[in-house]
Amino acid sequence: MKTDILQSTVSMAHEKEKKKLYAEEDISKLAVIKSNDTIAMKYMMCVAAASVAEGATYPLDLTKTRLQIQGEMASGGGNAKYRGMFRTAMGIAKEEGLLHLWRGMLPALYRHAIYTGFRMSAYEEIRNQLSKKDKDGFSLWKKVVAGMMAGGIGQLMASPTDLIKTQIQMEGRRRLMGEPPRVDGMVDAFRKIVKQGGVTGLWRGCWPNVQRAALVNLGDLSTYDSVKSSILDNTTLEDNSVTHCLSSGCAGLVGAIMGTPADVVKARIMNQATDEYGRGLVYKSSADCFMQTVRGEGFLALYKGFVPCWLRMAPWSLTFWLSFEQIRKASGATSW
Repeated sequence: MKTDILQSTVSMAHEKEKKKLYAEEDISKLAVIKSNDTIAMKYMMCVAAASVAEGATYPLDLTKTRLQIQGEMASGGGNAKYRGMFRTAMGIAKEEGLLHLWRGMLPALYRHAIYTGFRMSAYEEIRNQLSKKDKDGFSLWKKVVAGMMAGGIGQLMASPTDLIKTQIQMEGRRRLMGEPPRVDGMVDAFRKIVKQGGVTGLWRGCWPNVQRAALVNLGDLSTYDSVKSSILDNTTLEDNSVTHCLSSGCAGLVGAIMGTPADVVKARIMNQATDEYGRGLVYKSSADCFMQTVRGEGFLALYKGFVPCWLRMAPWSLTFWLSFEQIRKASGATSW
């Protein structure tokens, strides 16, 4: 009898010790999650995921920009050499070299280090603050406003890198057409822009850029957030890669529909020649570019390059969100 009591006491002590160990393990996991849920860590995870997505899909961005500028050249009396995204990409690879499909990649990565890092971190912080006391405190209209503000401000901060990237992307085409090169690399582009228009010249064409970013993020962030929440609340699917794929697919489509007209205007303003003071010689403003494009080429010209824009945005969105969610999971941070 005494032996049974002793064994029972030992067993209970052992169970308590195991529970204590499990509790300590849970606390340690919670500590890891808490430490990796800081704004700085989230920012770095956003930049890492954006770098993966940009590297995988950058040739589509270059192809999209070439198609949009080509329409402008054709309306001015030039010849449209390429038809369609795939022929354009094949032409670039054949005439300029395969690696030139990644021309302008470095400023694009710098852009995402500023733009994506800020927009994602800002949106999540706004959502967390509004949802802290009320689970339903972040309604759809608040998601739309938060997405547009985060995207617009982030793009305003990163606009100089986008200007440099767009000019570098068009250099291969200019040289093949027998035109003298305008810039020779990222540093040279930076110096010439500052020399022509001063520091403020780095923000030439920033407003259509900001407008585009606001519209794209209205589609991307708010759509992904809303679709993911709806799937988790109304279906049996869990917070896994399937849910992330479905949400990112919807986000990419809505983002492309909202952002393509502003993208066309942005690319044309940034690519136009400037006078000695850095002022555009073709378009006075984004509104002027919008009107000239519609009058000269028709309304559908605003959706010129929509297919490559969507085919670029959809895989970018898919790659980014999958990478981002997996990086957060591997780092022990909470799901987005």
